[in-house]
Amino acid sequence: MNRPDWDEYFLEIARAVGERATCLRRKYGAVIVKDRIIISAGYNGSPRGEKNCIDTNFCMREKLKIPKGERYELCVAVHAEQNAIINADPEKMIGATIYIYGVNVADGTLASGEPCLLCRRMIKNARIEKVVYFDADGNLISKFAQDF
Repeated sequence: MNRPDWDEYFLEIARAVGERATCLRRKYGAVIVKDRIIISAGYNGSPRGEKNCIDTNFCMREKLKIPKGERYELCVAVHAEQNAIINADPEKMIGATIYIYGVNVADGTLASGEPCLLCRRMIKNARIEKVVYFDADGNLISKFAQDF
Protein backbone atom coordinates (compact mmCIF):
# COMPACT_ATOMS: atom_id res chain seq x y z
CA MET A 1 0.00 0.00 0.00
CA ASN A 2 1.40 3.41 -1.03
CA ARG A 3 0.15 5.87 1.50
CA PRO A 4 0.73 9.51 0.45
CA ASP A 5 2.83 11.69 2.71
CA TRP A 6 1.16 14.77 4.22
CA ASP A 7 2.28 17.15 1.46
CA GLU A 8 0.99 14.82 -1.25
CA TYR A 9 -2.26 14.32 0.65
CA PHE A 10 -3.02 18.02 1.07
CA LEU A 11 -1.93 18.85 -2.49
CA GLU A 12 -4.36 16.23 -3.76
CA ILE A 13 -7.12 17.89 -1.72
CA ALA A 14 -6.10 21.27 -3.20
CA ARG A 15 -6.33 19.70 -6.67
CA ALA A 16 -9.88 18.51 -5.91
CA VAL A 17 -10.85 21.95 -4.57
CA GLY A 18 -9.53 23.47 -7.80
CA GLU A 19 -12.04 21.43 -9.80
CA ARG A 20 -14.62 24.02 -8.65
CA ALA A 21 -12.62 26.85 -10.30
CA THR A 22 -14.48 28.96 -12.83
CA CYS A 23 -11.53 30.33 -14.83
CA LEU A 24 -11.27 29.49 -18.54
CA ARG A 25 -7.45 29.47 -18.42
CA ARG A 26 -6.38 27.73 -15.24
CA LYS A 27 -7.92 25.89 -12.32
CA TYR A 28 -6.32 26.52 -8.95
CA GLY A 29 -7.16 25.15 -5.54
CA ALA A 30 -5.68 26.15 -2.21
CA VAL A 31 -5.94 24.54 1.21
CA ILE A 32 -4.73 26.10 4.46
CA VAL A 33 -3.65 23.52 7.02
CA LYS A 34 -2.45 23.72 10.61
CA ASP A 35 -1.47 20.74 12.72
CA ARG A 36 -2.66 18.49 9.85
CA ILE A 37 -6.19 19.92 10.11
CA ILE A 38 -7.76 21.82 7.21
CA ILE A 39 -8.61 25.36 8.26
CA SER A 40 -9.89 26.69 4.94
CA ALA A 41 -10.01 26.07 1.21
CA GLY A 42 -10.52 28.20 -1.85
CA TYR A 43 -10.51 28.09 -5.63
CA ASN A 44 -10.14 30.78 -8.27
CA GLY A 45 -13.30 32.37 -9.59
CA SER A 46 -15.43 35.47 -9.74
CA PRO A 47 -16.49 37.20 -6.54
CA ARG A 48 -19.64 35.88 -4.89
CA GLY A 49 -22.76 36.91 -6.77
CA GLU A 50 -20.96 37.86 -9.99
CA LYS A 51 -20.99 35.96 -13.27
CA ASN A 52 -18.20 33.45 -13.75
CA CYS A 53 -16.02 33.26 -16.84
CA ILE A 54 -17.17 29.71 -17.52
CA ASP A 55 -20.77 31.00 -17.55
CA THR A 56 -20.08 33.97 -19.86
CA ASN A 57 -17.49 32.03 -21.88
CA PHE A 58 -15.34 35.16 -21.96
CA CYS A 59 -11.91 35.98 -20.56
CA MET A 60 -10.40 39.38 -21.32
CA ARG A 61 -6.88 38.18 -20.55
CA GLU A 62 -7.32 35.23 -22.90
CA LYS A 63 -8.78 37.45 -25.63
CA LEU A 64 -5.77 39.78 -25.37
CA LYS A 65 -3.36 36.81 -25.05
CA ILE A 66 -1.88 38.19 -21.84
CA PRO A 67 0.77 35.90 -20.33
CA LYS A 68 0.46 34.36 -16.89
CA GLY A 69 1.38 36.76 -14.14
CA GLU A 70 0.60 39.95 -16.04
CA ARG A 71 -2.28 42.43 -16.06
CA TYR A 72 -4.29 40.87 -13.24
CA GLU A 73 -6.45 43.98 -13.14
CA LEU A 74 -8.17 42.70 -16.29
CA CYS A 75 -9.19 39.47 -14.58
CA VAL A 76 -12.52 39.23 -12.75
CA ALA A 77 -11.39 36.29 -10.62
CA VAL A 78 -10.28 36.11 -7.01
CA HIS A 79 -7.27 33.78 -6.66
CA ALA A 80 -7.56 30.46 -4.83
CA GLU A 81 -5.11 31.58 -2.14
CA GLN A 82 -7.06 34.81 -1.63
CA ASN A 83 -10.35 32.93 -1.25
CA ALA A 84 -8.81 30.49 1.22
CA ILE A 85 -7.43 33.37 3.29
CA ILE A 86 -10.70 35.33 3.13
CA ASN A 87 -12.63 32.28 4.37
CA ALA A 88 -10.27 31.44 7.25
CA ASP A 89 -10.13 32.43 10.90
CA PRO A 90 -7.14 34.81 11.18
CA GLU A 91 -5.91 33.31 14.45
CA LYS A 92 -5.88 29.79 13.03
CA MET A 93 -3.70 30.83 10.07
CA ILE A 94 -0.77 31.86 12.28
CA GLY A 95 2.00 29.34 11.57
CA ALA A 96 -0.13 27.37 9.08
CA THR A 97 0.81 25.93 5.69
CA ILE A 98 -0.96 26.73 2.43
CA TYR A 99 -1.03 24.08 -0.31
CA ILE A 100 -1.64 25.30 -3.87
CA TYR A 101 -2.36 23.18 -6.94
CA GLY A 102 -2.84 24.43 -10.50
CA VAL A 103 -3.93 22.92 -13.82
CA ASN A 104 -3.97 24.43 -17.32
CA VAL A 105 -7.53 24.10 -18.61
CA ALA A 106 -6.56 23.82 -22.30
CA ASP A 107 -4.56 20.63 -21.99
CA GLY A 108 -4.82 19.44 -18.37
CA THR A 109 -1.10 19.89 -17.72
CA LEU A 110 0.25 21.06 -14.42
CA ALA A 111 0.39 24.83 -13.91
CA SER A 112 2.87 26.25 -11.45
CA GLY A 113 1.30 26.75 -8.05
CA GLU A 114 3.77 29.46 -7.11
CA PRO A 115 1.73 32.35 -5.73
CA CYS A 116 1.70 35.70 -7.54
CA LEU A 117 3.17 38.78 -5.88
CA LEU A 118 -0.16 39.93 -4.46
CA CYS A 119 -0.96 36.48 -3.04
CA ARG A 120 2.54 36.29 -1.52
CA ARG A 121 1.83 39.52 0.35
CA MET A 122 -1.54 38.22 1.51
CA ILE A 123 0.02 34.93 2.67
CA LYS A 124 2.65 36.81 4.66
CA ASN A 125 0.07 39.20 6.10
CA ALA A 126 -2.10 36.24 7.18
CA ARG A 127 1.01 34.97 9.03
CA ILE A 128 0.96 31.69 7.12
CA GLU A 129 4.38 30.12 7.63
CA LYS A 130 4.87 27.74 4.68
CA VAL A 131 3.80 27.48 1.06
CA VAL A 132 3.78 24.09 -0.70
CA TYR A 133 3.07 23.64 -4.41
CA PHE A 134 4.20 21.92 -7.59
CA ASP A 135 6.08 23.95 -10.16
CA ALA A 136 5.18 23.55 -13.85
CA ASP A 137 7.67 20.67 -14.16
CA GLY A 138 6.04 18.71 -11.33
CA ASN A 139 8.70 19.40 -8.71
CA LEU A 140 7.37 19.67 -5.18
CA ILE A 141 8.34 23.06 -3.76
CA SER A 142 8.12 23.84 -0.05
CA LYS A 143 9.12 27.35 1.02
CA PHE A 144 8.81 29.49 4.07
CA ALA A 145 6.57 32.43 3.22
CA GLN A 146 9.28 34.84 4.34
CA ASP A 147 11.57 33.45 1.60
CA PHE A 148 9.45 34.84 -1.24
